[in-house]
Amino acid sequence: MVSVVQLHPQSAAAALDPLAEGLAGPDRALLARALQFAQPLYAGQALSTGEPTWPHALGLGAGLAAIGLDPAARAAGLLFAAPKHLGGIDKLQQAFGEEIASLAAGVEKLYRLRTVTRATAGEQNEILRKMVLGMVEDIRVVLIRLASRTQTLRWMAKNPVAERAAYARETLDIYSPLANRLGVWQLKWELEDLSFRFLEPELYKRIAQMLDERRTEREHYIAEAMALLSRQLAAAGVRAEVAGRPKHIYSIWNKMRAKGLDFSEVHDVRALRVIVPDLKDCYTALGVAHNLWRPIPKEFDDYISRPKGNLYQSLHTAVLGPGGRTLEVQIRTEEMHRHAEFGVAAHWRYKEGGGKRRIGRGEAAFDQKIAWLRQLLAWRDEVAEGASWAERTRKAALDDTLYVLTPQGKVLDLPAGSTPLDFAYALHTDLGHRCRGAKVDGHLVTLDTPLASGQRVEIVVAKSGGPSRDWLNPELGFLRSSRAKGKLRQWFNAQALAETIAQGRAIIEKQQRRQKAQQASLEELARRLGLAKPDALFAAVARDEVNLRQLQSALREMKGAAPAPVPVAVPRKAKAAAEGGVLVVGVDRLMTQLARCCKPVPPDPVRGFVTRGKGVSIHREDCPSLRRLGERAPERQIEVQWGKSKPGGVYAVDVLVTASDRRGLLRDIGEALARQTINVTAVRTQSRDDIAYMRFSFEVADTAHLKRALATVKQLSGIIRVARA
Repeated sequence: MVSVVQLHPQSAAAALDPLAEGLAGPDRALLARALQFAQPLYAGQALSTGEPTWPHALGLGAGLAAIGLDPAARAAGLLFAAPKHLGGIDKLQQAFGEEIASLAAGVEKLYRLRTVTRATAGEQNEILRKMVLGMVEDIRVVLIRLASRTQTLRWMAKNPVAERAAYARETLDIYSPLANRLGVWQLKWELEDLSFRFLEPELYKRIAQMLDERRTEREHYIAEAMALLSRQLAAAGVRAEVAGRPKHIYSIWNKMRAKGLDFSEVHDVRALRVIVPDLKDCYTALGVAHNLWRPIPKEFDDYISRPKGNLYQSLHTAVLGPGGRTLEVQIRTEEMHRHAEFGVAAHWRYKEGGGKRRIGRGEAAFDQKIAWLRQLLAWRDEVAEGASWAERTRKAALDDTLYVLTPQGKVLDLPAGSTPLDFAYALHTDLGHRCRGAKVDGHLVTLDTPLASGQRVEIVVAKSGGPSRDWLNPELGFLRSSRAKGKLRQWFNAQALAETIAQGRAIIEKQQRRQKAQQASLEELARRLGLAKPDALFAAVARDEVNLRQLQSALREMKGAAPAPVPVAVPRKAKAAAEGGVLVVGVDRLMTQLARCCKPVPPDPVRGFVTRGKGVSIHREDCPSLRRLGERAPERQIEVQWGKSKPGGVYAVDVLVTASDRRGLLRDIGEALARQTINVTAVRTQSRDDIAYMRFSFEVADTAHLKRALATVKQLSGIIRVARA
């Protein structure tokens, strides 16, 4: 057990009061216990910046109280470093329960990211912000981290250290935008002003001096404007609280830089804030202000009817106030003001009807708030510019994305459940193909190990070689991302095509030697056979889409030999058409063959084409190959018709199936065809982006038999399209 040192009653009360603001009873006692638990742990300890841990914890807790966070989060803020000092969260969980221990552990997890966020290039800032959010289960962890960073910058303002410029840049890149999206203005302004002070000390001093030089005059002017507007609102029957609004140095500089303005042209250096009870009073107060002072054109924003992305609501207008000087007026309800000041923290502090609340992790209301916040923090309307990365992250949901690091500190976003193999393909396609192993946080792991956000991954590669087909097996779990699966399928398809082309090239070279036509142009040969280029010819020959007779005839023609005569009738025994063949109109007996390109089936409309040496090739009338052949040699086309079918006769047919890829799909299709007494002779299948493309070769008696089979397959789950090839 950890020894507990009792704080002196006076010092305990002094430390507790700012932390327990607005709390009483058990909530106050919880924070007192957290103080007593943390103080001996932090005694003599310092953070990496050099700041003593104990004062940092007190400042952090006070910051959380200032934005109205719930008691559990305040206690977790005090105990932010306890998991590190205790070597885990077990003792913390025993002392304070699962909720507080989990929050403290989440803060420690984010704290370990500091080396990554400081070492990463600016173009990854947006993904780093999302990484911060994606690594936490409870959004309060991010609020605690923001309050911790604010306390760090406060300490650095009094204790200059060499790395404070790096902290300031990281704050403006990562943490200040987070505070803005969360709507926690109290932290946002302080983070920005302190960071600006460290990064641009001369600019900061100059703007601060310009504000100070006229401070007395400005305060007197604001007081007169407040009194005048208050009287006019009271006369109009509007109960309102009117106050001067502080202007922050960083926002003044941002406006001067963005709009190219001089300090004297910034309208909202002098500003009022009007807080009214109801929504209707906002617009009434706006009318009073515009009647009292002349509005400046194009300086009015209605964030009530069109809230900002972080749900900020208010009316903003700029007017020519007393003496013709510019004056900004902001008008909002009390509820809008709470949200503007406390941001999402207000959702833990106030119920919809007002009042203090305490939320446990298991409550449905809390889960709804988390879901709402995660939608808000997707920032779909404000992602970093440029490249396909922006488009990808615009579609990504935080809960479906994990963030892992390369050895150089670059952050990659991957689908939840991704493995080291997905990571390798995300880095580079060739790296994925040659991947043979991986290290996660320095430890060797298998390639099917699921990754977690924040892990650092290193890929072990072979000098040569390719991927394994096992990686595409969904049951083995090697790949999760569609991109990696697509790259892998492309590789295997390319390998298969290369083998096919090599096989076809060997066949053509052999025929060239036989025909003594080695000098024949392959481009011309491909053109004569109706193909665009030699590689397409090689593939067609290997797949038997161009047969040897056609190839030999084309080579003879190119060599200058006389073409073989067209056979009108073949004086040899052939199967009679009446026994299941095809009747050739005008010829009693002629050798026929069913074309492999379209595989006609009775009673398809058919037409014949007289080949060189193989009799008549029978095609369906709509066959593209027949159309090409007819264009080159129309005199060879002849009329044919089906003869009498032979009992038990079958015809080969190819069918294309497109379906959503799933486990058991091929088995279900096979069973459906078997119920229709279909004999499947061949199957080819491939999958791209979770869509299966299948080609079945099977035997049917006629088209009616085929239609029944196709209708049966169409009824299966996930089938998109079924058609004859």
